[in-house]
Amino acid sequence: MQNNARLGIMFMIATTFVFAIQDGISRHLAGNYNVLMIVMIRYWFFAAFVITIAKRQSGSIKKAAATSQPILQITRGILLSLEICVMVTGFVALGLVESHAVFACYPLLIAALSGPVLGEQVGWRRWTAIGIGFVGVLVILQPGYAVFAPAAMIPLIAALMFALYGLLTRYASRKDTTVTSFFWTGVAGAVVMTIVGAWSWEPMTSQDWAWMATLCVTGATGHWLLIKTYEVAEASAVQPFAYLQLVFASAIGVFLMGETIRPNVALGGAIVIAAGLFTLWRARQKS
Repeated sequence: MQNNARLGIMFMIATTFVFAIQDGISRHLAGNYNVLMIVMIRYWFFAAFVITIAKRQSGSIKKAAATSQPILQITRGILLSLEICVMVTGFVALGLVESHAVFACYPLLIAALSGPVLGEQVGWRRWTAIGIGFVGVLVILQPGYAVFAPAAMIPLIAALMFALYGLLTRYASRKDTTVTSFFWTGVAGAVVMTIVGAWSWEPMTSQDWAWMATLCVTGATGHWLLIKTYEVAEASAVQPFAYLQLVFASAIGVFLMGETIRPNVALGGAIVIAAGLFTLWRARQKS
């Protein structure tokens, strides 16, 4: 593997920008059609992309799919597909700005759960950062202020699901290659979304089919960029730049979708990001 941090950072910035566009399109489509159908169609294209990449890198689909832990791999794929459904629902209920501000806490959840799930040691500094990060989440959610909106919990649930997916992915990597995990992520997700989403089929306008096609292309492009990112640079060097997705998604929400950034969301988001960056820095120091 190369170790070109500058190129890796450029790839990660491009990745977050493309994923932010994907989130904006998802919010538009899910505001007019069933979320399960949108995610199902997106996964069909994603699965085709995953199978193509896996076959190219492993030489055959059979070799890419070979695993000694199929239940774990299938569980990972299902968990991610359901997390996407929850997050897209959050986009519709809360908007891109607030959903991403809350979702930004997922690295803190990974750090907090890495001890009980993976048996990793979490020191007092990272526990302090995790605590501060969740203060930031409370600032965003404002529980007890006027009437607490239950919808505000949607992106928090999505963040928890994504954190569990990340931990299971790390656990799976102890025995399986990245290609194998990537293969099962796409295929398992496509199968389960077809099972639950086929019942939610709705006719789409030709214009929205164009948006759907763009959504599929941005999804595949974003994952390709992410693969390239980790091919050319270490994860610890580029991971802090993943927070730019919050910036890009917020810009799309404000300038294209008429959303506003409330002061508590800006302050809480800054606290969450600062705490997350500290936990990433500590993890890099320990490694």
